[in-house]
Parts: sequence; structure tokens; C-alpha cells
Amino acid sequence: MKYTQSVGEKSTVKLSISFTEEEWQDAISKAYLKTRGKYAVPGFRKGKAPKPVLENYYGKGLFYEEAFNYLYSQHYFAILEKEKKNFTAVGEPELSVEDMTEGKGVTLGAVVPVKPDVKIDAYTGLKIKKYEYNVSDKDVDAEVKKLLERNATEVEVKDRASKDGDKVNIDFSGSVNGEKFAGGTADDYDLVLGSGSFIPGFEEQVVGMKIGENKNITVKFPDDYQADNLKGKDAVFAIKLNKIFEKQLPELTDEYVKAHAGAESVADYKKKTQEKLLKQAENRSRDETENSIVEEISKHATAEIPDAMIESEIDKMVQDFSYRLMYQGIKLEEYLKYIGQSMQEFRAQFKSQAQPRVLQQLVVEKIIKNEKITVTDKEVDAKIAEQAKSVEKTAEEYKKNIDPRQLDYIKNDLLITKLFDFLTANNELYTEGKSAAKKPAAKTAAKTTEDKPAAKTTATKSTASKTTVAKSTAAKPAAKKPAAKKD
Repeated sequence: MKYTQSVGEKSTVKLSISFTEEEWQDAISKAYLKTRGKYAVPGFRKGKAPKPVLENYYGKGLFYEEAFNYLYSQHYFAILEKEKKNFTAVGEPELSVEDMTEGKGVTLGAVVPVKPDVKIDAYTGLKIKKYEYNVSDKDVDAEVKKLLERNATEVEVKDRASKDGDKVNIDFSGSVNGEKFAGGTADDYDLVLGSGSFIPGFEEQVVGMKIGENKNITVKFPDDYQADNLKGKDAVFAIKLNKIFEKQLPELTDEYVKAHAGAESVADYKKKTQEKLLKQAENRSRDETENSIVEEISKHATAEIPDAMIESEIDKMVQDFSYRLMYQGIKLEEYLKYIGQSMQEFRAQFKSQAQPRVLQQLVVEKIIKNEKITVTDKEVDAKIAEQAKSVEKTAEEYKKNIDPRQLDYIKNDLLITKLFDFLTANNELYTEGKSAAKKPAAKTAAKTTEDKPAAKTTATKSTASKTTVAKSTAAKPAAKKPAAKKD
């Protein structure tokens, strides 16, 4: 077997794999032994007819397809392994037969989608928005309220109109242009006013209704609503308010927080809550700033991204969406049926998000390669020791039971931390309303690279261990009700 490779279009590599006549005939013989049981010939028991007899009866090319599959499986992946320093396959190849001359063997062709090289015009000296989040007393009070709401009771009220925060029981029937639409009607439906569960304008118009009152409200479905037949349409909902329930919170006392929050006192609980919120705000500030850095750098980057990488990213996004639906007790198939979309149509809406996500991942890998950012065993061991301490174990005990995937996560987390330390130090970060803080010049000038499309990067497999480098903007699934709002 011999092969040649050449650069193809849009980040592909074309392989021409040639086999001698002897190799080709051997593949046909193996194909015969594997598949002969499928064929019957008069005068022979099934699976017992000689190869020449079967070829004469069914045609000479009877075993060609299986022989091609055999040669492909035996040699294609070995070639990828041999060429891993030159390119990385990112999808299934397009296979073809380039030549099949009697007595001279066969040549197979494979067009392989490969990880592209990315050209970055600049990744240092840029002015990039920095995100900062603080914690106020109001934020702490909101957390305290959540604690109280865990044991809140609902009391039916009959002497006033509904207000924001109430749970109301309603009947509703929606119509567009005078015609009712599927799923637009429900009786005895419980809705918390102000929850944002329904499309904009719906809940707001129920506020102020009295028990037994009937009212027609007009709303407009969002232009990006899930159901195509309702997008941007004006709708009228006939509403009847049946009941109003008011939430009553327990009293905030030292005894309550001891029982429900494990704190010694109200003051202790508020202090711990503030510390928790400050940590969350710090993490959010860091993550969004890091996203901002990568997004800005990606504006200065280009790459010929093969469709296989886009489809793979869409696969991940659809899977993530499916998992979130599962947490709500909804299957993806049911959701698609509800919104009236095929899987193909559903996947198509992710395409515009998938392309920049892939580009951002390639950008991160490229900078890591350019700047020769690495992680040492000593650094990994130090991180393991830190984690071991948090669970009151020695580093040796912790390391014995560590999952290989967790070890990869630790390495990647350290790598990404170093990357953003470098990018933060070599760009100007500014906060809205404040002037940009000057940063020192980049320690290594940004490189503009135009390697072959098949060139392989040496970056890590995942760039999102520490932070979500490419933010997922896929909308959360809407609740299964006709007036539900798309988040």
C-alpha cells in the first residue's frame, strides 16, 4: 500500500491510497469469506458456493464494496495516526474509487475534513471590555427572601385584586385573527404573576383583575417565538380569574436560620450569604471578561472551518439543550412536536452560533501554541494537593483514586488560567464608564500565520474547562404552554 496527500479546498486533505493487485485480490478473498453466507446458488448449500461461482452468478463486482470497506478500515486510521503531526481529521471522509484497472490493483480516494489553521491579525494590544459585578445589601436581602420562601405558605385571598407576586388560577383561550390556535386554551391554570413564564404583556395585564372577572387582553408573540405560525402575531386572550393566592413568609429569626441554613444567627447567615455572593460575583466577572477577551480577539481572526466541525458543535449544542429539557421532564422529540419543527429545522437555528464558537476554540488553541504555554507536572501536583486538602486527604491518597478525565480537566484548567493571565496582561481592559487601564506591551508580538489548511495545532482538546470560552446562547426551552415566553 502506498499513499499520497495533497491540500484540498476548505480545510480538507485529499488522500490517494493505492493497493497492488495482490492486496486487492486478498481484500476480495476476505470479503468473500465474510459475506458468502448471504448468497445462495442453485446446487450449493447457502454459504458453500466457491467465490468464482458466486461472481459468475451475481456479477464480478459482487465483493467489491466489502473489499473497499476492508481496505479502508485496515489502512485509513493507520494513515491518520502516521500523519498526526501534519493534520487532524475532524470528521468522516468522503470516499471514492479513483482507479481500478484490471490486473493493476485499485486506488481509493479520501477527502478528509481537517482542523484548520486560524489566522489571527492581533491578540495583544487590544482594547477589551472588562466586566465587574458587585454585591449590594439588596442582593443579600433577596437571598434571605429565597430562604424564607422555601417554607412559605399560600393563603387564598378574596378581598382584593391580584398583584405582582400572587399565584392566580385562570382560564384562558387565545386566538389570532379570530381563530383559536392549537394549545392556546387551558382551564384552572396556575400562574405566578411576575414570573415571566408567559410572553411579554400577558402577566402584566392579569395584574389588577378581581376574582370572577372576565377580561380580554391583547399581546404580541415575539418575532423569535418557537412556533412559526405565531411569530410576530397579535393575539387576543380571553381571561377569567378564578382564584388568588398570596404567599406568606415565615419570620426571620435566629432559630429559623439555625434550622434551615445551618447558621448560628441571622447576622451570621447574612455574613455567609454575602461572602457566597461575592465569590459568585467574582467568578461571573472573571468568566464574562474572559469571554469578552476571546470574542474580541476572534473579530481579528479568520479560518476556513469545515462543515464537519460546525455540525459537531451543533451536536453538542443540541445535546445540551436536550439535557436541559430532561431536567424539566420533557423529551426533545415532544418539544419539537410542540413547536412544530423537524430536527433538521431545529439544528439549523444553531448554525449561526456554532460557527463563532468553533472559531473561538481555534483561536484559544492557536494562541496557546504560539505562546508555547504549557503546564508542568509540578504545577499539576500542586493543584492536586490543593484539592486533596479541601477533602481532608493527602495528595498521595487523592491521586490514587483520581479519574483520568479529572486529571485532564486539572491540566486544562491550569493551561487556560495561564492563557488568560497572558491575555489580561497584554491587552487594555476597561470597564463601562471608566478609562481603560494601560497594560504593558506584549511579551511576544502577535503572529499572523498562514500555514497550510491541514496544519495541526498542538492545543488541548477542550478549551472550556476553566471558563466557557464560547458562550452558549441557545435559548432555554420554553414551558409547554401556548403563551409561554421564549427566554
